[in-house]
Amino acid sequence: MFLQRIGRRENVRVVAADARRRFRTWRGERPFWAGLFTFAAGLPIIYFPYARLDFGAIPLALSTSAGAGSLIIGVLLVTLAVSLWFHRQSRVFAGITVILLALISFPVANLGGLLVGLLSGLIGGSLACAWIPPTGATDAQPAADLASPPVPVGQDHGGK
Repeated sequence: MFLQRIGRRENVRVVAADARRRFRTWRGERPFWAGLFTFAAGLPIIYFPYARLDFGAIPLALSTSAGAGSLIIGVLLVTLAVSLWFHRQSRVFAGITVILLALISFPVANLGGLLVGLLSGLIGGSLACAWIPPTGATDAQPAADLASPPVPVGQDHGGK
């Protein structure tokens, strides 16, 4: 029975290592961090207009008439984060849209989710625009010799 438990632990470790390796491969083929920052930008923008915070005996309600705008901006940011993860071809469109929505959230959604959503959205949108898909060729190509070939003495080089 003890040997069966040890075998199960080893099997779990192998499965966990395989899952981690597959996740690393999946993460490396798409703008993962851009999507994560964008997702993190949408959550505070959605949350703060509907939250009631208590600081000791002082209640703080950030409810404004722009709650619907905050909800729309937050849901769009979360949707764009998911599209960055699963539709990497739209990364430039999504990145520019995330930056614009983050900037619009500043006046509409309680200072962009108390600046947390604004800054996270700007970082996520910038990362999405800057991400370049990995190339298929992993082998390093030898550098081409960019020096001009030597011109023999006494021949015309095309100058005056």
